[in-house]
Amino acid sequence: MSFDLHELAKQIGDQTYPPVDKWNPDFCGDIDMRIARDGTWYYMGTPIGRKRLVKLFSSVLRRDPDGQHYLVTPVEKLRIKVDDAPLFVVALTRHGTGRDQAIEFRTLTDDELLLDEDHPLRVETNPRSGEPAPYVKVRGNLEALISRPVFYELVDLADRIDAGEKYELVVRSCGRAFSLGEVKEDV
Repeated sequence: MSFDLHELAKQIGDQTYPPVDKWNPDFCGDIDMRIARDGTWYYMGTPIGRKRLVKLFSSVLRRDPDGQHYLVTPVEKLRIKVDDAPLFVVALTRHGTGRDQAIEFRTLTDDELLLDEDHPLRVETNPRSGEPAPYVKVRGNLEALISRPVFYELVDLADRIDAGEKYELVVRSCGRAFSLGEVKEDV
């Protein structure tokens, strides 16, 4: 391995966020804020153009067991709308190669994470269109939708495993294998 996986994981793990999962304020209502499928944040129908403000909001975001997303402080809890996933992966960095590689993701809000046991990948397939929708767990109960260009990079890094009339695409990171789904033989 030409890089130190433990050092890389420590660097990425040093990101700090408020302890929103430990705060239990009363529900204060809904706020007219929405996160679009492409990761754009809107307030009252207008995109929020200040990245620092979006990063601040994302740092106090959580998803509760009811499946809803909330902005949470020690004293208030406001529900927001999320079209798909609240975070959006926009970049991939590959460290090492083959079975020893580590894949690092960066979100639109500058979250950095390794594809690993704590940040697994899952792919849902739209039953009507057949389009894959890949997600990665970021923190708490929050997931990020992986952008199409980053997903294509993952496909390029994947191994094809024979599964009879189909192949399964598997990408490896941090000593684990993650399925990207099955494809027909002619791909």
